[in-house]
This record gives sequence, C-alpha cells and structure tokens, in this order.
Amino acid sequence: MMFSKILGLATVFAGVASALPAPAPAAQIISRSSNGTTSGQTSGGGVTIVNNLGQNLYAWSVSDNADDNMITLNANGGTYSESWQTNPNGGGISIKLSTEPDQSDVLQYEYTLSGDTIFWDLSCINMGTSSIFTSKGFAVTSDDSSCPTATCAPGDTACADAYLIPTDDHATHGCPSKDNFVLNIGSNGN
Repeated sequence: MMFSKILGLATVFAGVASALPAPAPAAQIISRSSNGTTSGQTSGGGVTIVNNLGQNLYAWSVSDNADDNMITLNANGGTYSESWQTNPNGGGISIKLSTEPDQSDVLQYEYTLSGDTIFWDLSCINMGTSSIFTSKGFAVTSDDSSCPTATCAPGDTACADAYLIPTDDHATHGCPSKDNFVLNIGSNGN
C-alpha cells in the first residue's frame, strides 16, 4: 500500500514537472553592435536585424516558451544577429521586435530550421497598422540571390510580403540553411 502511494506521488510530481516550461535555447549571438560586444562565430546561416530608426527597438528571441531576455537595438544602426536555432518542441523561432520594452505591438521575423532548409517569414499579425514599422517600412534580403526577399514599403498597411492573417502562407519562404539574411527596419532597407 505504501509503495503505491509513493508511486502515485512520484507520478503526480513527474506530471507537474513535465508541465513546467523548458528553458528556451540560448541564441548564439554573433554580434550586438548596438552595445559594442561581439561573441561567437557561425559556420551556417543566420539573420541580422538592423535598426535604421531614430529610436531604440527591443527584441526577444522566443521558442516554445516566453523569453524574458530582452535585447536593445540602439537607434540609428544598432544590430542584433542570431545563427539559426532549433526549438526543443520541433516548432519555429520568433524574433519579436517592438518599439516598447514589452512584447506588445510586435513585428515578427519567424523561422524554422528543417535539415538543410530554413523556412522564414515576416508577421504583422500582432502589430497595429499605425505602428512605426508600418510607417517606416522594413525589408529582408539574403546573401543568396536565388532566395526570395520581402519588402513592406513605408505606409503599406496591406503588405503582401508579410503575414497579415494566419492563413497568408504565401509569405513563407524556403532557402538553404547556409544563407544569411538581413532585416532592415526603416528607410535604409527600402
């Protein structure tokens, strides 16, 4: 009888432990020139986000659970770079960008690494049409000329190159995972 009570308690604790969020994988930072530090090298591909706006931007690299590690991209040229990461649950990664130090009203650069292919998109689903991202525009380019690009021109509230609703699957692109991408926020990318 005591054994079954202990076994029952162990099962309950295991269930509770499995329901707790796992820590997000740490993103390998190639550079954070917005604060002057440099760390890590990458042999594969990745993404660099460039803030061309006259105000700071805030970024979070999020996998299957919320991540409180906010990165500040300084105004007028601050950058954040990340090599491709995998999500422990098999899903994708979302780099959320905001003009405020919270995860509201965000532009998202989303990607999923699958073997030798990186699937990526831009999402405006959680971003208001009066956002500075919309008024100033944004664009993704690649070092691989055969890989699609995405551009949302300043003021374009119905940008066809980004997700505006969850079924805008035409906005997802697949490229070789060795490719490097640049997401320019603001006029220098357009």
